[in-house]
Amino acid sequence: MPNFTFNQPVRQLEKRKGGYYYFKIDKDIVKQFEKQRATRLLCTLDDSISYSCGLNHFGDGNFFIILSTANLKKLGKQLGDTVLFEIIEDPNPLPLGVEVPEVLTVLLAQDPQAKAVYEKLTDGKKRSLIYSIKGIKDIDKQVKRILAFLEEQGAKFR
Repeated sequence: MPNFTFNQPVRQLEKRKGGYYYFKIDKDIVKQFEKQRATRLLCTLDDSISYSCGLNHFGDGNFFIILSTANLKKLGKQLGDTVLFEIIEDPNPLPLGVEVPEVLTVLLAQDPQAKAVYEKLTDGKKRSLIYSIKGIKDIDKQVKRILAFLEEQGAKFR
């Protein structure tokens, strides 16, 4: 299983492209992973913070991984600062790269219509849904957010 270590400055995408902080990964590196661009990775920053991530494409054959603002702050770094980071293939990737919250699992088991819409979503949309409810503590609010999201997405399939 290949692993790669880099020293790179923190970069930022244009606002119209999301404005994410990121690290660039050359296509030659990505080609060395078994699943290439579909690879789930573990990224370690400055030997102190680790997180699961996926590859995003630039459109020119090269890729990038996103660095959250929260992790940037934990490192005490800002745009342009150099960060040591290591990437390896995730040996035990979760099916979506993130843990599915219990409230979502239960709701899908109880609501066949919601489950039908959920199963049509791309993995990226499923992750977006999970991240959108992750910070909500109130279960009723989580359920409302899930149902609203699935209703909005379901309308696109009709």
